[in-house]
Amino acid sequence: MEAPGRAWHGAAMASQPPLVALEDIALRQGEGMLFEGLSLFVGPADRLALIGRNGAGKTTLFRLLDGSLEPDRGRRTARPRARIVTLAQDPAMEGFATLADFALAGPDAPPAHEVAAIASQIGLDLGRAAATASGGERRRAAIARALASAPDLLLLDEPTNHLDIAGIGWLEAWLARYGGAFVVISHDRAFLRRLTGACLWLDRGRLRRREVGFGGFEAWTEEVLAEEAKAAEKLDQKLAQELHWLQRGVTARRRRNQGRLERLEALRAERRAMLGAPGVAKLALKADEAKARMVIEAERVTKALGGRTIISDFSIRILRGDRIGIVGANGAGKTTLLKLLTGEIAPDSGTVRRATGLTGITIDQQRALLDPEKRVRDVLADGGDWVSVRGVKTHARGYLKQFLFPPEALDTRIGGFSGGERARLLLAREFAREANLLVLDEPTNDLDLETLDLLQEVIADHEGTVMIVSHDRDLLDRTVTMTCFLDGSGKVELVAGGHAELERLHGGRARRPAPARPAAGAAAPAGAAAGVAAAGVASAGVAAAARKLSFRDQHDLDRLPAEIARLEAERDRLEAELADPGLYARRPDRFAAVTAELEAVRGALVAAENRWLEVAARAEALGT
Repeated sequence: MEAPGRAWHGAAMASQPPLVALEDIALRQGEGMLFEGLSLFVGPADRLALIGRNGAGKTTLFRLLDGSLEPDRGRRTARPRARIVTLAQDPAMEGFATLADFALAGPDAPPAHEVAAIASQIGLDLGRAAATASGGERRRAAIARALASAPDLLLLDEPTNHLDIAGIGWLEAWLARYGGAFVVISHDRAFLRRLTGACLWLDRGRLRRREVGFGGFEAWTEEVLAEEAKAAEKLDQKLAQELHWLQRGVTARRRRNQGRLERLEALRAERRAMLGAPGVAKLALKADEAKARMVIEAERVTKALGGRTIISDFSIRILRGDRIGIVGANGAGKTTLLKLLTGEIAPDSGTVRRATGLTGITIDQQRALLDPEKRVRDVLADGGDWVSVRGVKTHARGYLKQFLFPPEALDTRIGGFSGGERARLLLAREFAREANLLVLDEPTNDLDLETLDLLQEVIADHEGTVMIVSHDRDLLDRTVTMTCFLDGSGKVELVAGGHAELERLHGGRARRPAPARPAAGAAAPAGAAAGVAAAGVASAGVAAAARKLSFRDQHDLDRLPAEIARLEAERDRLEAELADPGLYARRPDRFAAVTAELEAVRGALVAAENRWLEVAARAEALGT
């Protein structure tokens, strides 16, 4: 373990025996070793982010932790009667008639009333047929089963996949109040920043740990890679080249992205001026400039499906170079809006005009259709060595490096790739095509953080127009110039900026639905949530009797979103300071002071969010 010092949850917790420990683990994969000499201890209140490239072995490490996989060498020990529950990325539902059958199956099934309580809070119909359930419904069923199991340790493998932003917010709030430990694999930076207190970095078979939340992860990894690069100067040239490639794929991209973010803010300012504020005259481009830059123009578009109005009286002008984010709850109509704008379906009323010569690429979940028997060169270069990248002939091995594949991957069969590696290969294939419209439908599922950096870079450098349907708040904040928010009633709100700007305009409520609240300990979180929900209903009933919020409640409702944002920024600042590996050695007093201050800020943040949820529930009950 690096950076000695107390864990974020304090010395008292650190002194307790671990829930599960792996000691000197070795595991062979194929012809080589996946892990060798790996050790890990998970304490009773650890909140750990497990980070690593696709194929690094993160899911395999989960299987070692929960005991479903035996190592070739080494020892696993677990605290007696500790309940370790894994939320799998793709839960197997074959053989189950309904989602309820899945959630309540087996000797370790959670109590039915606990599953039902959580299902009602996340909007899940447990009677839904498992065979026809959507990805989001399956994920919610797996979440209901896992959380209702009263776990001491939760192992969460991409828990936000297939969840909409409201669902992600609910899960964040539940975990913030959960008294047990968890380890999470996630590509969702916002999710990791808000919840984790320490980082595990799985890199080239080595597991490193740092007692700092995800907010300090990038600074830490850059320091590690810089130290390795210095050491490589004394080693052979091959190792130095490998480390140079790793740094180019991580550090250099992050630094270049700072410049891209500055340009993005300038584009958002331009868009903000065009949109204007409600009731304010909007600025307009000159007619000839607007005509030259126009890609798609929708005017008073309405579309109904199954007797329900999905899009109502919607107008938008999309210009060349715009990056449009489309967000909303599952079922709100995001895909319908996308199909209307691209011409796949026609509106019931209104008009949609598209520029002549518009050619598009759509990247969605088709990665599953890649033939596992084919080699990478078959998919990328029609079996040859050269690929045409937007009209320019490029050697396939060099092009693969841009997408974080080693050159030898050209002859690898796709069947041996992880889901994330297949997604990366699909991006490489599609981005090689010439197009002036790029459509991305939930592109982040199964991607690791480095591939997300790469995706953001490619989106920023794309010369045409981009439309993104995503629940990844960080991706939206880093890439889009304008966001279309569908509230489910047919209304589409246009916001110049990403999800953070949408939250600001909505007073922070876009991500803070009233969640279940676990008990202070790990036991029976769903039951505790039900009790809190009942208490919330009772208190809301008292407020309803008065027909208005008290002065204190209204004051807290108005001021707390800004206070929560301030506390989150302060938490991120302190985590970044603790990421300095030399801080403890240089100034142990400062290390102790920052650690204590970080604990206090986290406590204040939880208290502020608790209070906001309480008064928001009352306001909602009153209809205010």
